[in-house]
Amino acid sequence: MSDNLYMQKALELAIKGKGRTSPNPMVGAVIVKGEKIIATDYHRKAGTPHAEVLALKKAGKRAKGATLYVNLEPCCHTDKKTPPCTKAIIQSGIKKVVIAMIDPNPKVSGMGLKELRKAGIETVSGVMEAEAKHLNEAFIKYITKKEPFVIVKIAQSLDGKIATAKCESRWITGEKAREYVHRLRNEVDAILVGIGTVKKDNPSLDCRIKGGRNPYRIIVDSRLDISLNAKVLKHHDNKTIIATISPPSPSFSRGGFETRPYKRELMSYQKKIEKLQNMGAHVLTLKDKNGKVDLKSLMKKLAKLEIASVMIEGGSSINASALSSKVIDKVMLFIAPMIIGGTDAISSIGGRSPVLLKNAFRLNDLQVKKIGDDLLLEGYL
Repeated sequence: MSDNLYMQKALELAIKGKGRTSPNPMVGAVIVKGEKIIATDYHRKAGTPHAEVLALKKAGKRAKGATLYVNLEPCCHTDKKTPPCTKAIIQSGIKKVVIAMIDPNPKVSGMGLKELRKAGIETVSGVMEAEAKHLNEAFIKYITKKEPFVIVKIAQSLDGKIATAKCESRWITGEKAREYVHRLRNEVDAILVGIGTVKKDNPSLDCRIKGGRNPYRIIVDSRLDISLNAKVLKHHDNKTIIATISPPSPSFSRGGFETRPYKRELMSYQKKIEKLQNMGAHVLTLKDKNGKVDLKSLMKKLAKLEIASVMIEGGSSINASALSSKVIDKVMLFIAPMIIGGTDAISSIGGRSPVLLKNAFRLNDLQVKKIGDDLLLEGYL
């Protein structure tokens, strides 16, 4: 078997940890001796043993003189809950280590391989590198930019509408597409919607597949309008985040500052925050950007909470804000074989259009899949 085939096996193992390892990467390990696979394993959850250590434990003494295949450079730093993998590899007697990609984490980035070579272990890198980077695209952005990887998910008609003029939107896409979205919810760290979606649909924003887990639920609510009876506040799992801004400062008048109305508004705002927190919600007060939450600042805050991936499932307004804020990395566009028509129907992207066509957003690396009767277009911004 070639290096590529063993690395493909490592990647397949790594995928098993999808939606469970964040903010760590997905990693699989394969140990080969005499052209025979003697041990395999994968990283299951942040804070638990890494793939290399698990595979080495299975191999035991047979690891001496063997080759280790792993889709990410073995870690060498101690600033984490688990010991460095390089030490375990050196102690095991592994003869050769083949990796797909260098770890983008500045605490590792090439130093893991350097430590292995210093110990006399042969190293090879770059085997199926593109596939490895695609697998851990969220981790790469999170660890290098200190921001989560952001996907915008849109379900629309052929003519780009997400609802009728009377806001009817259930259901534009079919059952299989909706099931696919729940699988995506199982894989990302958080889903994000605007307050308009919460008011209109009162969604639970949960994951409804067998064995799935609920992601964080982020509500962008600039004026803190959320109802205390909203379904997103009923989960009791401390995974609902409300992103808001402070009430506007008092305005000038002939008699000076209009402080009394402002103080009343501020007290009401603070009381609502207390109520939300008592219900288990986290309230983040962020920068004011033209009376709205600054999404760029929000993403920085979410990264500090170790949220490495976010899927936006909002409406027209939040999609437009995310585009203009340039926080989106990937677009997943579900297109139903349906024409709604009408200039009064709601488009998938709101806001104002660019004056010039050259300023329109373009997708790269576009892929098309058929999900039931619907099409899924995936591309990167």
